Amino acid sequence: MHIFGRLLFIALILLPAQASAKWPERTVTLVVPFAAGGITDLLARMTAQRLSAVFEQSFIVENVVGAAGTIATEKVARAAPDGYTLLFATITQISVAPFLNKITYDPIRDFKPVAIVGTSPFVITVSADFPANTLEEFVAHVKSNSGRMTYGTAGAGSLSHLSAAVFLKRAGIDMIMVPYKGLAPAFSDLLGGTVNMVSATPVELKPFFEAKKLKFIASSGAGRSRMMPGVPTIAEAYAGHDIETWNGIVAPTGTPQDIINKIADAVLTANNDPSFIQRLETLGVDPSRATRDEFSAIIRKDMDLWRNRVSEMGLTIQ
Repeated sequence: MHIFGRLLFIALILLPAQASAKWPERTVTLVVPFAAGGITDLLARMTAQRLSAVFEQSFIVENVVGAAGTIATEKVARAAPDGYTLLFATITQISVAPFLNKITYDPIRDFKPVAIVGTSPFVITVSADFPANTLEEFVAHVKSNSGRMTYGTAGAGSLSHLSAAVFLKRAGIDMIMVPYKGLAPAFSDLLGGTVNMVSATPVELKPFFEAKKLKFIASSGAGRSRMMPGVPTIAEAYAGHDIETWNGIVAPTGTPQDIINKIADAVLTANNDPSFIQRLETLGVDPSRATRDEFSAIIRKDMDLWRNRVSEMGLTIQ
């Protein structure tokens, strides 16, 4: 009986390793925290297609919307940690939501970072006839019109709001925030002259990029975007400014490490493939070269930054 018990114990230890070695044996689901058709959804479907080809097994996308993506995130946090349910997340659900939303998950405790697929900065954007062409001119114009200048956002607490607010504070200028239900109506009013500025990603700006309906004053990343190498960064005028969003995969804590490594390696390989890079850039996204360990460090750094930023701006959990 004693020997049988030892054999059973060894078998139970080996079972998860054997199961993960065979992964994936069935369909893998990438849960997307937004509706179909948005950039996160498109990137998830593109990634699912790539992973399906690599692992010769179906990877599908499931859209779970609501509460700024936290409903989907909570669902995956409670999912079995077997590599068959993954979250295709953004910086919002992992590094920002804990300080702005009532959530039941812990981004560090409940998830293991896997891979970043792509990143995007935010761009200070004005209409084509705005009387400023550089960041210095923009700041000077806003200062000379204090209390009258406005900026549109996708709502209070959205990244379009937070990215703009952080820049305004750093530059020492004040503008009135005008919230919208999404950036599309904000862009309409920007073109119509109702609002004076919008902070958005290259993905959202892409429809206007070639038409020259807007002017791009400066981007928020630490370095210039591959998508817009001619657009200077805010950091060139205000050292240390660095705000980017990312789209990537995280898995429930407890997911076997070899599965995590397999997916991470596949995404990193894709992000060094010219054809995959071209597809990312067509969408307006910069490819990421971050390793899994670097992704973990990025999440912790972002959480520290946004904890401080949200506090500095006087925002509270909704």
